[in-house]
Amino acid sequence: MTYSVERIRTDFPALRPRKDGTAPVYLDSACMSLVPDAVLAAMEEYYRDFPGCAGRSLHRFAEEVSHRYERARERLSEFVGLGDPRGIIFLRNATEALNLVGQGLPWKRRDRVVITDQEHNSNLVLWQRLAEERGILIDVLHLPEGDGFDREALEVLLKPETRLVSLFQTSNLDGRSLPIGEIAEQVHAHGTQLLVDGCQAAPHVPVDLRKLGVDYYAVSAHKMMGPTGTGFLAAPFDRLLGLRPLLSGGETVEWSTLSGHALRPPPHRFEAGLQNYAGVLGTGAAVEYLSHLGLEEITSHDRALNARVTRALEGESRVKRLGPDDPSRRPTIYAFAIEGVNASDTALFLDAGHQVMVRSGRHCVHSWYDARGLEGNVRASFYAYNSTSDADALVRGVQELIERVPSKESKPPTGSTRKTPVARRGKRR
Repeated sequence: MTYSVERIRTDFPALRPRKDGTAPVYLDSACMSLVPDAVLAAMEEYYRDFPGCAGRSLHRFAEEVSHRYERARERLSEFVGLGDPRGIIFLRNATEALNLVGQGLPWKRRDRVVITDQEHNSNLVLWQRLAEERGILIDVLHLPEGDGFDREALEVLLKPETRLVSLFQTSNLDGRSLPIGEIAEQVHAHGTQLLVDGCQAAPHVPVDLRKLGVDYYAVSAHKMMGPTGTGFLAAPFDRLLGLRPLLSGGETVEWSTLSGHALRPPPHRFEAGLQNYAGVLGTGAAVEYLSHLGLEEITSHDRALNARVTRALEGESRVKRLGPDDPSRRPTIYAFAIEGVNASDTALFLDAGHQVMVRSGRHCVHSWYDARGLEGNVRASFYAYNSTSDADALVRGVQELIERVPSKESKPPTGSTRKTPVARRGKRR
């Protein structure tokens, strides 16, 4: 099937033309993707046609939602190449998934965890807390500036006490990706486990966890055309047996008495309380929609858009870009700053003047900016529904802003009154 952005865009209510005939230019999918009609329909269908509790009652509503809930688990298992639906745990987001692993492993004092210096706060603050509470040690792998991965540097950090390596597959900061398969092989050679933040990768590229050899894989549905408040942890079944549940309560036990209880097998022991059934069914519809589009096609489309923007702005000396020089090495993200212009002012100008929505700030990677004395930057992120006209609108907006604000001056562009630091916008991934 020919990849048609024009057809795809009709599936997304948020992209439909407004009363004045204009359509928004949404380039912030790395924060949260838009949702297609198929996902909205799946969620509405649950509330309208069978609004019951899965796994509890025996009436028709409960039976229907139970069947669809487990079918969504099967779809996700297939989507990430896990091959065993028992290894899919439904959670609120990747942050909860990372915490489930971090809090659930049987840490001993002075056990070590390795992270990179470019991790999202969700994959940093957790370990800092465990260092305070359980006495674990954090080793930081410094990534080469721009691109690349230093295998020898990782080797130095893999000590006998290293229990876990936890890192991103694709960075939400600059779009670079790490060689996860190679890293898994290296890590496992030392008897260490690998936890991967897959938030920025799973929505865009095919993922085969069995081939990659990942022990734990965390994903947020709201970055892959699914609803907010839904995510999952994917792991081989035997790995889940070694984790302590983050929460306990209803649906997690086989039986209980006033003096004890027995946990259910994974994944149910990790899914305490009433679940977000509509969100889970919406997530199942989202991965079905993505599979129909084709992840290889989405990857190719992302690369083409990023290359278009990169070529158009490469002659602008005041545009300072982050990440690999080759756009094919950062296909989903174009991260940049305009010399002499505050990042938040840039974002506000693009939105107000060109209907281009991007994100500004530190993108929840505060530690990386702090280490370099930087305030933040602008991030444009591409997805399946973005068109070449979206990319061109971004370019026009940036070029106009450069023309309107003289070099070496940081005063805001006409119409902008924002004077607060860009860090105030760094609250989400």
